[in-house]
Amino acid sequence: MIAAGAVPKIPRGVRLHWDHIRDRWVLLVPEKTIALDQIGHAIISKIDNHADFATLVARLATKYDAPDSQIAPDVSGFIETLAARRILEVL
Repeated sequence: MIAAGAVPKIPRGVRLHWDHIRDRWVLLVPEKTIALDQIGHAIISKIDNHADFATLVARLATKYDAPDSQIAPDVSGFIETLAARRILEVL
């Protein structure tokens, strides 16, 4: 699980983009495109490169009216997976 004070960051060269051809949100990364589902888009859209993990989870919990403890493991897993693929950074 990601530490509460860790800051998820979208690195240079990676950006969130609405793909009109695919009619969905994607992450554009060097030499590839990653299609996002609704949950992935919700998480990525809340990453502002300044807010820590606890703040990110709190924002999502408020938006979706769910307990932080229920959302945190899923958000952490998503971020950790993208960080392992070097698509996100966790500072």
